[in-house]
Amino acid sequence: MFIERTSLGLDVHARSVRAAAIDTVTGEVIERRLAPDTAAVVGFVTELAVDHGPVLVTYEAGPTGYGLARGLLVAGHRCQVAAPSKLLRPVGDRVKTDAKDAVLLARLARNGDIVEVTIPTVAQESARDLVRARDDARTALMAGRHRLSKLLLRHGHVYDGGQAWTGKHELWVRT
Repeated sequence: MFIERTSLGLDVHARSVRAAAIDTVTGEVIERRLAPDTAAVVGFVTELAVDHGPVLVTYEAGPTGYGLARGLLVAGHRCQVAAPSKLLRPVGDRVKTDAKDAVLLARLARNGDIVEVTIPTVAQESARDLVRARDDARTALMAGRHRLSKLLLRHGHVYDGGQAWTGKHELWVRT
């Protein structure tokens, strides 16, 4: 059951946050441009809650992470993070702006049409970052090995001493 009086959609970017709130009692739409700082957003939501009752905050999952959601939850506000691939977008609406996205999120949240993603703990998010960094490093290593082996091949250097990229092979490459 939806108990919040106000639905707030946030279009969150690294350098800006666009907010659009819908007060379901008065029908008022409140739009703001906010600093991309968790404290500033939490302060705005707190002010909104004082003036317009309990607030449900919604924003799309993205590269900015889940620190904002954690900050809002700690401050006592209900927050949901939407799965971007599951959002219902208006058909034929080709003009995409931050303000429109924020209003859309607020409307979808009000109607209960948001598919939420689980907000990971700090430890879970750190583990994910570590796994992604390892995968990126492994991909870069393999790309470098392939570039080097193809360069050597183009110059007529073919290794035939067994399996490639073993200690013996790496000594051969260095010579």
